[in-house]
Amino acid sequence: MKYNFKNNAARRRRVGRFPNGEKVEKNDLKRTGGFHENPMTGASSEEEAEVVHRESATYDDLLKKLGSGNESVANAIRRRRREENGESETDEEADSDPDSQSDDGVLESLSEADESDYGDNNESPTNGPKGIGSHSSMKPTEDTEKDDDALFDTDEESHSDLGMTSFYGLKTKLYKNWMEIFNASGSSEFHQSRQKMFFSLCNSYCDIMHHNKKPFYLKGSEEDSNIMDAYLMHSLNHVFRSRDLMSKNDRKLAKNQENAEEKILNAEAYLDRGFTRPKALILLPLAGIARRVIKKLIQLTPPKLKDKVENVERFYEEFGSGITKDMDDQDDSENTKTKMSTKPSDFEALLGRDNNNDHFMIGVKFTNRGVKLYGDFYTSDVLVASPLGLITKIREAEDDKEKDVDYLSSIEILIIDHADIMLMQNWSHVKTVVEHLNKIPSKQHGTDIMRIRPWYLDGQARFYRQTIILSSHINPDFNALFHQHCLNYQGKVKLECKYRGILPKILTQVQQVYERFDTESIAGVDDSRLEYFSKKVFPKIKDSVQHGVMIFVSSYFEFVRLRNYLKSQDASFCLFGEYIKPNDISRVRGQFFRGEKRIMLYTERAHFYYRYKIRGVKNLFIYSLPERNEFYSEIVNFLEPSADMTCTILFSRLDYLRLERVVGSTAAKRMVDSDKGVFVFA
Repeated sequence: MKYNFKNNAARRRRVGRFPNGEKVEKNDLKRTGGFHENPMTGASSEEEAEVVHRESATYDDLLKKLGSGNESVANAIRRRRREENGESETDEEADSDPDSQSDDGVLESLSEADESDYGDNNESPTNGPKGIGSHSSMKPTEDTEKDDDALFDTDEESHSDLGMTSFYGLKTKLYKNWMEIFNASGSSEFHQSRQKMFFSLCNSYCDIMHHNKKPFYLKGSEEDSNIMDAYLMHSLNHVFRSRDLMSKNDRKLAKNQENAEEKILNAEAYLDRGFTRPKALILLPLAGIARRVIKKLIQLTPPKLKDKVENVERFYEEFGSGITKDMDDQDDSENTKTKMSTKPSDFEALLGRDNNNDHFMIGVKFTNRGVKLYGDFYTSDVLVASPLGLITKIREAEDDKEKDVDYLSSIEILIIDHADIMLMQNWSHVKTVVEHLNKIPSKQHGTDIMRIRPWYLDGQARFYRQTIILSSHINPDFNALFHQHCLNYQGKVKLECKYRGILPKILTQVQQVYERFDTESIAGVDDSRLEYFSKKVFPKIKDSVQHGVMIFVSSYFEFVRLRNYLKSQDASFCLFGEYIKPNDISRVRGQFFRGEKRIMLYTERAHFYYRYKIRGVKNLFIYSLPERNEFYSEIVNFLEPSADMTCTILFSRLDYLRLERVVGSTAAKRMVDSDKGVFVFA
């Protein structure tokens, strides 16, 4: 298992123009908060559109830090830059002018307003080009003010006891509360734990795709909980630091209201916000999973806030499973073992006895007094929603001009957890939601436009958004989303792993014959699959007199194509798809079991949502491999032992991702590279 790192340094260059392309004078831009200097180069937006971006060297960064606190060093830096630009010494007088310093990108000495960028580790992230949430290692100055209006008071005395590095980039009270929860669970060695490792990865603010997470419903409760703790703590830390930075800047500006506008224009430290308040969006497929996440989110919140949670009763009424009513840290999946069931345990934990509602959206707001559930979306800090719930809001905004989804305009952390389940719902909804993030809002929504960070005004916020995709397996749709819409300039991290396969889990002693068909392109793979089936496979089914033929397909589109083909061949078949009516399930199963219908067309999504044991299967044809590898063994185990039972699987080289999860990475590579087209597993 290893990670791949990619750095998107080329995306660091920003264009400083408004989205409508309107030409505006520099002074007008300064008044509206639209003009800014590039934090990386010191050049203005207008200048940067004409020059090629140059990465600052480590030496330049060191000089910048030294010069910010020492006037003589700052003067030396100015002279050095004049020599590089070919300017004469007579320009020194012009350099001393504050306006010329701002326009030419010359370093200014560190003011009180700039301390938030170089202050202690408890200050909020500036979300600038050094990295979203990057922190300086410099110690706090003596005149650092205590943030009385912040969500948490800065606990300065803990730094001397624990050291700056012991907090792992966390705010002090978040760290202490997390340690109390971790120690109470009986665990030890936090610095070597999975929570800490994945949190450190999240805190790098890279885009992440972890596609081998063992979910809680497949006996992976500990691993799932560890990863959930890490990304929730990362989200809390980001939200609280952002709010504390704004509160600190509000106080500084309130002390000198007469010069507040001038301070904002001359110091980037006051550019501390986006268009709207919500900073984190967590996409989840089911309400039962959302309940687990929100419970853990509240648990990780320090006691000062989590002791006062508003609208708890409403939350459990809408998201509860009807089994537990408390806010403790007990895993809800354990409660599903109270009754016996003929269906698999993972189905019961996920869909059977839990809340399987897939249409929800809730805002979580953190204040000085506590936590408020069901906060207004524009005043919430964290949004937890299902893809369908957000799609409904987006469609309403498109139909009604008075409604909007501008609360998605300033999302800085996007977490897509249990993406594999969303694949069983409608992945196009996820893609649509991501496409609507970080757009320029249609209204101002009471935001101080002079304090909006420049990359929001430039329409470049998507390059500063961190996206975390978590799934139990990989899929081409996940890869497409990760490569096309995860554009974080900090880079991206993707898990690479090898699979052993799940063939040993097959109980039925049957030869599994894999037949490979060739295709010329991705666009033509569906046509090639149907052509191979109609010429090589279906004639065997048609000539046989045996009943109990099951054809398994992984997608609804394949289901429709095969249904139409079987109709054209006047075949005797019944349909068991995901849209089957509950009253028809017993009738269809009975017809197939009694032999009234020779063929059953069965879909993966129908198996996901119903998980019935299909009796009477004597011959199995897997038209396309399932996305979820655990379904493969379940489907093959449907076969009833007989002398003439068969199991045939169709695949192409483009099915490699699914194939390696079934037969293992080594065997899959051999099967797609081999000159032979038929492979048998006994």
